[in-house]
Amino acid sequence: MIYLKTLLNVIDNSGAQVAECIRVIRHGRKNCAQIGDQISVVIKQARPVTSDITGNAASRVKRRDICRAVVVRTKAPFRRPDGSVVRFDDNACVLINKNGEPLGTRISLVVAKELRQLEYNKIVALAPKTI
Repeated sequence: MIYLKTLLNVIDNSGAQVAECIRVIRHGRKNCAQIGDQISVVIKQARPVTSDITGNAASRVKRRDICRAVVVRTKAPFRRPDGSVVRFDDNACVLINKNGEPLGTRISLVVAKELRQLEYNKIVALAPKTI
């Protein structure tokens, strides 16, 4: 579960490494975010901007930027409808724009398969593996 001030790893190539949750935008009954929820984040740590980095310079984020993100992994266990319980090693997110499309062009690690049911098909397609 992702609350206010929770630190998350950013797993896309948008330039951010660590982000802090400052607001849960889309959520259920509680005011905490789970997998597939949109949150507002502030970038706490970013990769330095260099000339050899490929990709669109407009989609690069810097430290102290405020962005939207989708939670793709949580450390808290959650139960799937089939009865299985899934728990990841860390909290992770992918930065998105206002339309819900990812800012980065690559996603480095696994994401939860619940994102496909929540219409984040572009994120699922970019991920190397879904669990």
